Amino acid sequence: MDRLYTKTLAEIYLQQGHLENAYSIFKALSEKNPADTELQNRVRELEEKLGGPPSRPPAEPSLEKKKRTLEKWLANIRDRRTS
Repeated sequence: MDRLYTKTLAEIYLQQGHLENAYSIFKALSEKNPADTELQNRVRELEEKLGGPPSRPPAEPSLEKKKRTLEKWLANIRDRRTS
């Protein structure tokens, strides 16, 4: 699945304290738009805060884990409807 990276999503991660996620998005956006100085500045700021670029991107939950989470949500919704 293609990822939908936006400045807004990166800013949300940043506000929530998820610096590595924000860095990954800003880095990807800056590679697509190398002339965007705002993106380049954000990447540098986050590299300074993180002590350099992260060694690897944050791990994505597996498809199976995502499926289990959604199944739990669905079970909770169904339980609430019957209550």
